[in-house]
Amino acid sequence: MSAILADPDLLVLVAAILVLAGMVKGILGMGMPTVLLALLTAVLGLSSAMALMLVPTITTNLWQALAGGQLLALSRRLWPFLTAAALAVWPGVWILASVDPRWLSLLLGLLLMLYGVLNLARRSLRLSERLSHACGAGALTGLLTGMTGSSVFPGVPWLQSIGLPREALIQAMGMLFCITTASLALALGERNVLTADLLLASCAALLPAFIGMWLGQQLRRRLSEARFRQVFLIGIIALGAWLVVKAL
Repeated sequence: MSAILADPDLLVLVAAILVLAGMVKGILGMGMPTVLLALLTAVLGLSSAMALMLVPTITTNLWQALAGGQLLALSRRLWPFLTAAALAVWPGVWILASVDPRWLSLLLGLLLMLYGVLNLARRSLRLSERLSHACGAGALTGLLTGMTGSSVFPGVPWLQSIGLPREALIQAMGMLFCITTASLALALGERNVLTADLLLASCAALLPAFIGMWLGQQLRRRLSEARFRQVFLIGIIALGAWLVVKAL
């Protein structure tokens, strides 16, 4: 945090990124961690980006996980998937602390591109809800979360493939993101990647993130959500490509 505070230009840039990510969340109801990871990784590096996004991501997704009235039913149905995801974050963070961050930035870029392309093409993966598949999908999601901070793949495609109604799907994604991000916070702290300064900065990041969410909710009434979603996904693909090129 001291490095961010010491550079006013960097402070303004990070605050602007947090507002932008909040706006995306306010308009689409999703996308905050994706935007934060993509842009903050480019500015601060992957480890700092993962630490800075923790508190805003946990807070917003905790609300999403508790809303909807299906928490108990979804917990009973999804517990093998969610448990495997939470536990697998820890070996992912071990890899994060042991491997050249450039390669993990490359992996994050590829995952962002895959996420954007699949959603633009409106393609979905066909995955089974069998216990072994649920645990496998959860474990891979947790591992990639620990390595890159992103819980999107293959967790979101797996949730989309098991036939959840729209509102249940939104709540289930909130549960996944909340659990994996909380596990990520604990694992980063245990590996001394999450310092006290970064945790304080992550708490301070709540304010610009919530300002952005409020602005996004106001803009939602005036914008075509479908068009904005299309622009957002193209931007995510471009950011992923840029991270890949930078890493290489």
